[in-house]
Order: sequence, then structure tokens, then C-alpha cells
Amino acid sequence: MKTQQTACPKLFIGIDIHKRSWKVHCATELFSGRTFSMSPDPEGLRAYVERHYAGHDVSTAYEAGCCGYSAHRSFESYGWRSLVVNPADIFRRGKERHTKTDRIDAQLIARELKDGRLEGIVVPDKCREQLRSLFRRRNDLVKDMRQIKSYIKMQLLYYGIKVPEGYDNDHWSHAFRDWLDELDFGYDTGNEVLRSRMRSFRFIDQEFREVSTLLRRYTKIHFKKDYMLLRSIPGIGPIVASGILSELGDLRRFNNIKQLAGYVGLAPGIYQSGDTIRHTGVSMRAHRLVRSYFIEASWQAIRTDPVMQGYYRKHQGKNVKSVIVKVARKLLSRTLAVIKTGVPYEIGVVE
Repeated sequence: MKTQQTACPKLFIGIDIHKRSWKVHCATELFSGRTFSMSPDPEGLRAYVERHYAGHDVSTAYEAGCCGYSAHRSFESYGWRSLVVNPADIFRRGKERHTKTDRIDAQLIARELKDGRLEGIVVPDKCREQLRSLFRRRNDLVKDMRQIKSYIKMQLLYYGIKVPEGYDNDHWSHAFRDWLDELDFGYDTGNEVLRSRMRSFRFIDQEFREVSTLLRRYTKIHFKKDYMLLRSIPGIGPIVASGILSELGDLRRFNNIKQLAGYVGLAPGIYQSGDTIRHTGVSMRAHRLVRSYFIEASWQAIRTDPVMQGYYRKHQGKNVKSVIVKVARKLLSRTLAVIKTGVPYEIGVVE
């Protein structure tokens, strides 16, 4: 009796991606497969699959990291099913938690992919991905600005120069900058150190302003509707709105506030063992950058919105940090609501 194959054979590829090489593990439903190294080239992997596994239904997976999503986009263009996964979501048994090599990582990814236990992250489109890069560039400049200010103040402290009381704050006015320019340490060497640092400060300050302007402009051009909806919420300014849209993507993909809060990291952590239940504060797994922006925006929200003020005062007397996290979660709930409904927020309307 002649037999005929009725189902398309499946190939599962786990890849540990690095800049200079890939460690690849190929497995099918019938055998555990083999592991090999190759150059970081999607076309090379495609040629290998066509040579050794022609006619297979191909699924690939690799960990999100510094190499981005270009490989994922190439795999999908070949008609393959591709997943980019969070490294923390890859299950490790026993000693696998204590032994880590590129070969083991590739094998684990292929095994989890084959068993259907992997869930991919949401890969942004190129427009949103590059807007996110601009947002992160702005945050890099914020850190650089904070650092160069610290260096300048450290030099003043070291030489015993007291900053005038009116200038001793985080806002560096033009008058304070002029005062720094006119300082004389008595020797050219000391003066040149300060001048050099002031040139760095002015360069970073100019870059920061230009990048902030571009970020607001591009967000309004490409995501104007969602941007204006978010701007209607007290506490959410242009930069926070740009950060939400670039880092979180389309909020409509979240079914409810619980999912969004878990993703951002504004969900409570809990530990239970038998009759013992202990709350561990906010979840350690979080999008820390966006969470910090929401907490910062919450302080502004309680100053400008009566509803938020009332919510904050209702919890006064408790730990301030815990209260502001509650306010941030409420602000997050508003954010999801205005995007889902498409209706701008109205100040003073009780939710």
C-alpha cells in the first residue's frame, strides 16, 4: 500500500543572536535536531533551510536584545512564523538555570517553541520604533545634562566657591550661566576646566532642546489623534505623551487596565504560601522608564485636577510613595480610557 504525507512537516528554529555570530538549533517534530554556528545573516539561514528542510513549515524564535527586529522582519518576509521573545519568559529546568551557554540558549528556545510555550512580544512598526529611538535619545541627554551639572557643582565645591542662594537650584538660568562664565579661579588651568565643562553643558543643552522639539513634532505628525487625546489628561504633557506612544505602542491592544498596569509595572506584587499572604509592593517586572514618567506626571496631575486631588487626599496619612503609585495607576487608567473611547478627558468629571 502506498502511503502519502498529508500534513506539512514542521521545523522549529531557536536562535541565540549576537553581533558577530548566531548559534542556531533546528528541530522537527520527529527528531531533536542539531546545533550549529553561522554568520549573522538571515539569507544564509534561509539558504540552509531550503537546502536541508525543503517543504517544511518553519517557525523561528529569538530573544529580544541589542540586535533589534531586522532578523524578525526578514524571517516574516520569507513566509516563516517568527517570534521575538522576552528572555525572562523562557522556561529553564533545574540545572539549566545555573548553566548558560549560547548552545544551551538556542536549544531552550527551540524546545519551548516546539512545545508551544513561547509568546512573542509586540514588534513595533519601523515608524514607531524609530520614534522610540528619538525618545530614548532625549532620555540619554537628560542623564548627560544631570552629569555635567554635577561635575560643575563638584568643581565649585572642591574650590570652596559658594553658589549664590538665588541660583542654588536645578534650574540654571541665563544669569547663573553668566555668573559661571565670569568666575575666576586665579589660574588659567582651573578656569579652562570650568570653561570646557560649560562648553559641554551648552552643547548638551542645545541638543536636548532640539531633540525635544523634534520628538513633539514627529509625534504630532504620525500619531496626532492619540497624541491630542493624551494631552487632554492633566499631568500628561507633550514629552510624556510622546513617550507613551513610542514606548507602549498602540494601547488598544490591551484588553483592560490590569494588562496595561502589569506591562508598565504599576500592578501590585503578591506572595502567598499556605495561609501567609504578603504584598511585595509594585511588580519588579516593569517598563521602568514609562513607569517613572507616569509617577512624575502624577505629581502634576494632583495639582491641576480636582478629582485627582480628592483621590490623593483620601489616602493622605499613608506612605507617600504608596499613595503616588495609586495615583499613577489611576492616571494610567485614564490613559487607556481616552485611547479606547476616542473621547478627550474633561477636568473635574468623576470617573
